[in-house]
Amino acid sequence: MEVIWKGILQALELLFSFDTEVLKVTLLSLQVSGLATAISLLIGLPLGTLLALGKFPSRKFILSLINTGMALPPVVVGLAVSIFLWRSGPLGSLRLIYTPIAIVIAQTIIAAPVVTGLTASALQSLDPRLKLQLQGLGASQAQVTWSLWKEARLPLLAAIMAGFGSVISEVGASMMVGGNIRNQTRVLTTAIVLETSKGEFALAIALSAILLLLAYLVNLFLTSVQQRRH
Repeated sequence: MEVIWKGILQALELLFSFDTEVLKVTLLSLQVSGLATAISLLIGLPLGTLLALGKFPSRKFILSLINTGMALPPVVVGLAVSIFLWRSGPLGSLRLIYTPIAIVIAQTIIAAPVVTGLTASALQSLDPRLKLQLQGLGASQAQVTWSLWKEARLPLLAAIMAGFGSVISEVGASMMVGGNIRNQTRVLTTAIVLETSKGEFALAIALSAILLLLAYLVNLFLTSVQQRRH
């Protein structure tokens, strides 16, 4: 218990002292995870909509792949991205390995299936007569899609929260493709692993508290938007 209390006190000290290194790590965590979530939304929203409303032969097969991807192990994603971005890999000439961009790529691969799958599920749960009614009123395909998004806005915002939660707490892929380099690619999760391996449990607890606070504040904002619209 003493270690836990010490960690909490150290977390408060780090927060209110505006420790430069901790602020850099926290800001980088928010930047890469936020960007990965945004890109995942740009991919997952239209793809999930297509899978929910479209009718084509390979639809069920693609949905099964998306649902499998929702449980994709981050270390597997980290391995695949590392192979492609490694200096001798297909994309090695881009020199992206051990950069924040590499972390964004890995986290996008993790979050995109989550956003896609939950988007498809949200739209499929709507009353199918709603789409027929909109089409009967002469709405264009874009207007139908927009109206369905508005109708399913609560679960769609939940999909965004789930996507963000899947990457802000991820450590395996970030460690593998980012390298946990100080002042360059170190994020909160990789910093926690590092401090734990060094036996600095109090600092690890402090960083964990900051990570939880960051995740809570982002989800509090999204929940406020969700419930206000409701």
